[in-house]
Amino acid sequence: MPSFDTVCEVDMAEVKNAVLQARKELLNRFDFKGVNWDIVEEKNTLVLTADDDFKLQALNGILIGKLAKREISLKNIEHGKTEISSVGRARQVLTLKQGFETEVAKKIVADIRAQGLKVQAQIQEGKIRVSGKSRDDLQDVIGFLRGQELSVGVAFNNFRD
Repeated sequence: MPSFDTVCEVDMAEVKNAVLQARKELLNRFDFKGVNWDIVEEKNTLVLTADDDFKLQALNGILIGKLAKREISLKNIEHGKTEISSVGRARQVLTLKQGFETEVAKKIVADIRAQGLKVQAQIQEGKIRVSGKSRDDLQDVIGFLRGQELSVGVAFNNFRD
């Protein structure tokens, strides 16, 4: 039975490449000469630090631009609150969403079922597996999901015949 997985994930290799590009650009920018800034990669987060809030926002803009150029869905990046320390340094945490939240997954499954296509959609460990007898129905579901305005970016993988 043909099937595919709908996933909400960020390609960590592309994130690493975008961070490296952002660091390279920041090293050459005149307005960042003498500024203490840092981008720390952790498991599913990026921690940005800079001398002040203005520089932090510029750093954030550069990094987001690089992530967008690497075709990473910006819907899957959650911006944390900017924290200012007592000495004036600014810090912000960007969280990378990996896997669907339960409410979002339930809404997507309900939307797929409401289309009236002969497919089954089920939630499995942060992803949605869609299966059906016809490949055309599966392609219709993919087209439908791409046309939807969802709160997260979706990708399709693991297509099986």
